[in-house]
Amino acid sequence: MSAFLLPALQGHTVLIVDDTPANVAVLADYLEEQGLRVVVAQDGEEGIQRACRVQPDLILLDVMMPGIDGFETCRQLKLIDAVKEIPIIFMTALTDTESVVTGFAVGAVDFVTKPIRIEEVLARISTHLALRAMHKQLSSKNLLLQQEIEERLRGEEALREVGVEQQSLIQKLQNAHEQLLQSEKMASVGQLAAGIAHEINNPVGFVNSNMGTLERYVRTLLQVIEEMEATVRRSSASVELLPELNQIKQQAEIDFLKEDIFELLSESNEGLVRVKDIVQSLKDFSHMGESTWVEADLHHGLETTLNIANNEIKYKAKVIRQFGQIPPVKCIASQLNQVFMNLLINAAQAMETPGTITLRTGCQDQWVWIEISDDGSGIPSETLKRIFEPFFTTKPIGSGTGLGLSLSYGIVKKHGGRIEVTSELGKGTCFTVHLPVNPQEAA
Repeated sequence: MSAFLLPALQGHTVLIVDDTPANVAVLADYLEEQGLRVVVAQDGEEGIQRACRVQPDLILLDVMMPGIDGFETCRQLKLIDAVKEIPIIFMTALTDTESVVTGFAVGAVDFVTKPIRIEEVLARISTHLALRAMHKQLSSKNLLLQQEIEERLRGEEALREVGVEQQSLIQKLQNAHEQLLQSEKMASVGQLAAGIAHEINNPVGFVNSNMGTLERYVRTLLQVIEEMEATVRRSSASVELLPELNQIKQQAEIDFLKEDIFELLSESNEGLVRVKDIVQSLKDFSHMGESTWVEADLHHGLETTLNIANNEIKYKAKVIRQFGQIPPVKCIASQLNQVFMNLLINAAQAMETPGTITLRTGCQDQWVWIEISDDGSGIPSETLKRIFEPFFTTKPIGSGTGLGLSLSYGIVKKHGGRIEVTSELGKGTCFTVHLPVNPQEAA
């Protein structure tokens, strides 16, 4: 037998289970001389106990024994997890086929026939110890391989999770970047609006002053004309001038001018008031780039936003106001105005034919609510689930960024509130903004 199949026997333990002391003594002495540690049991029960206690590297088991025989002893050993892997070699004088088949069936790895030839026993022991050593080595390597595979799988799963997390983070960063750009754009628009409002205020101021002065001048001139005409009529020397004077009045349409000039002045004054209102709304809407938390009147913010969005709304919808009693809300007013603007513009754009936009407000348990509803085309249910996603839009390319509702959602959430939406195709859509009166207390 090759050296590879005959490993050093030093340190290995063999359990001999045999009820014949003479046989056991000779065999035990020989095996100990070869460097093996030998443990002896005289019957099956004792053999099972010693096997469990010592856990030998190999068992030599006699078949014919008092009490339980070798076959039953082997069966019981193979049911015990701690010792079931130990190789068992039967020692028996039974060489018939049935006995051999039974022995292998109950778990034996080999047979040694009696009378025992010691050199043959040693060779079989060496072979099965070598096989057991290789089996242990292979099991150990398999275990290490399995552990490596599991670690690699865990590593791949961890990498996959990191990849998913990175993709999510990249998406969040992109969304945040786009929202920051949009916010900066709105802030720039607000500053521009405030600057334009300031610049327009000056010429509007002196035009308004001049209109008042012009009206006084016109009234004075018309009064002078009337007095001159009365003077001419009273003078007997000027009777021949009356026909010529009447002709001049008819050619100049003095009577029409008296009526129309004041209507023109009134319309001009109304236009100036409208310009002043728009300028004031621009200033209120932008709040001069204000980003601090203050207590604000949301009704005023709604009216201001309606003034700004009037040109977008007036041709498409009639606005109905059903305002309740609401307290001032601590907020960043310019940001909430932006939310109102987005919702109002969306409501107007949902109108395929002229319709109605209804504004309702109310308060309950230190929360205010602002409802903006329309009787437009409505939103399909599959679209309704995605309307707050960044960049999602149903508008044609170039008509919208898909950030309006996403930004509105973020602003309301920043204020500790929430947006609810209901919609029915063909009947309209309703957005309701819920805001705490004091976000810090609500939090």
